[in-house]
Amino acid sequence: MVAKDYPFYLSAKRANFALQAQTVTSPAKETEEPSNKRVKPLSRVTSLASLIPPVRATPLKRFSQTLQRSISFRSESRPDLFSPRPWSRNVPPANTKRRDSKLWSETFDVCVNHMLTSKEIRRQEAIFELSQGEEDLIEDLKLAKKAYHDPMLKLSIMTEQELNQIFGTLDSLIPLHEDLLRRLQEVRKPDGSTEHVGHILVGWLPCLNSYDSYCSNQVAAKALLDHKKQDHRVQDFLQRCLESPFSRKLDLWNFLDIPRSRLVKYPLLLREILRHTPNDHPDQQHLEEAINIIQGIVAEINIKTGESECQYYKERLIYLEGQRDSLIDNSRSVCCHGELKNNRGVKLHVFLFEEVLVITRAVTHNDQLCYQLYRQPIPIRELVLEDLQDGEVRLGGSIRGAFSNNERIKNFFRVSFKNGSQSQTHSLQANDSFNKQQWLNCIRQAKEKAACAGKAGRLEAHFLVSPNGCRVPQGEATLEQMEQSDCESDCSMDTSELSADCERMEQTNSCESEKQIETNV
Repeated sequence: MVAKDYPFYLSAKRANFALQAQTVTSPAKETEEPSNKRVKPLSRVTSLASLIPPVRATPLKRFSQTLQRSISFRSESRPDLFSPRPWSRNVPPANTKRRDSKLWSETFDVCVNHMLTSKEIRRQEAIFELSQGEEDLIEDLKLAKKAYHDPMLKLSIMTEQELNQIFGTLDSLIPLHEDLLRRLQEVRKPDGSTEHVGHILVGWLPCLNSYDSYCSNQVAAKALLDHKKQDHRVQDFLQRCLESPFSRKLDLWNFLDIPRSRLVKYPLLLREILRHTPNDHPDQQHLEEAINIIQGIVAEINIKTGESECQYYKERLIYLEGQRDSLIDNSRSVCCHGELKNNRGVKLHVFLFEEVLVITRAVTHNDQLCYQLYRQPIPIRELVLEDLQDGEVRLGGSIRGAFSNNERIKNFFRVSFKNGSQSQTHSLQANDSFNKQQWLNCIRQAKEKAACAGKAGRLEAHFLVSPNGCRVPQGEATLEQMEQSDCESDCSMDTSELSADCERMEQTNSCESEKQIETNV
């Protein structure tokens, strides 16, 4: 081969080699696509929580019904349990364990149903719902302890003191409800029907007074749990449990709140049983007595829970010089509280106590969430409330207001206060229209109560209690007290002088009477 043909030979050889390579590799390319992407190594299992099979779950709305008297508007500044985390895993969905509802007529012999009236069948359904609810409650309480409390304690995710604060007296509630379930099962006949339950409820319901300590602890428990969620290990463990089939898409707080929701449901369950009980049935009187007992217990626990919540937030208020107010110290309940924004976009946490509105800013003090007073507290009696229309408020700063969208200027209301040289005006924005309406209703109700309390106080000051225990106007009471003091000072007077005065008074009265008669004639 000559030298000049050498380049052509190399070019033909390269082309032939490339063709052979393409022919050889093309079948493999059809079967397997080569990839130059990096493969993330599997993470090592570092805890028992990693063994729980995950599942992708959508967040469940929080229970709307609360035992405590106040309405709490939750802050959105805290980390959300359902927001994506950098350490969360993307896994395929798995089957979620669901609890099927059961009916009495579907659980027991159908032949018995044909022998009963429709009203008696509804009564048996209501009694069975009460019994089945106790069984489900016991299962959930045991699950909360077994799946949350014990693993977090064993893995040292939380300390024993923190877990005791969050779970409270949960353990003591399990045998309490097991006792009621056992009693209901003992009076159930072999065919599944139950004749009498009233006497059982009358004897068992007073045990629910032990809910006092558990419900009063819920405010502090919820605050501590929200604070601990900022910990990486706690959040990871709770997220894995939430994604597991056993949780039924409920987080830890839903399980801890189940006893409270069960407590407020008892009056409804008992009324349903009473509604389908004949008037001549022996259970009629016992059920009415049981309803009165549970209503009294719920009302008492409701008051104590509100006082506990109020005390919790009062202890976490940080005052500047001259900001402390006796109206806050004397408050026993919080009507509502939550996060609002002013017209400059500053996040504020507002508390509406019984007689004072307190505007604060959430701060961290000694590793605890506290609330520093933003302005001087505003007395409810002197507070002026205005409902502002959308677009009526202008956001602070011309550039900021010019580029803000319509969502930024909705759901505003204004509170103002003026007393001599002191005056305040705050334009506050709620999260949505419903939140705004709740605030307006709560403030108006607080103003009405304060006005009624002021009228009652003035009326009480106008009426004094007389020595004989009767309530008389202040002027008449003064005259009565003067007469009594005169009598006491003249106790040493001679009886002869007293009788002579009486005779002169009788003569004077008789003369005046005769003159009055002549005038009338």
